[in-house]
Amino acid sequence: MSMFAAFNVNASGLTAQRYRMDVISENVANANSTRTADGSPYRRKVVVFQEKAGQTTFSHVLGQASHRYGTTGHGVKVSGVYKDYETEMNMVYDPSHPDADENGYVTGPNVNIITEMVDMIDASRAYEANSTAFNASKAMVQRGLELAQQG
Repeated sequence: MSMFAAFNVNASGLTAQRYRMDVISENVANANSTRTADGSPYRRKVVVFQEKAGQTTFSHVLGQASHRYGTTGHGVKVSGVYKDYETEMNMVYDPSHPDADENGYVTGPNVNIITEMVDMIDASRAYEANSTAFNASKAMVQRGLELAQQG
């Protein structure tokens, strides 16, 4: 793996986790939004990652693993941001609310602040891990350049 490939892998992880934190922030900001532009309540969004470039077939990975340097990664990318249709929407009884139905219930977003905070901590820790790996790669390259100058 070249030195720039290591930087690219770490940078892709940093970018992906930063984007994930942006989406989580959007979820938290809309935790009480009962009406969006299309008239429906806000629905929680989820970010999905996938491996960047490269082939992922079993035979390809096995072939790479048998080589001297092993399997090399290509980083991660956001494959999509999807609305969460698995978590049920929150129903709150408030007959005075303008968005209440005929029974007095308001359909609220399916955003759970605790879940969002746990996801934010997870994304933050993953971002920190990528940052640490990037700095370690940078330190190795700098040390190699110092040794090359001395030699």
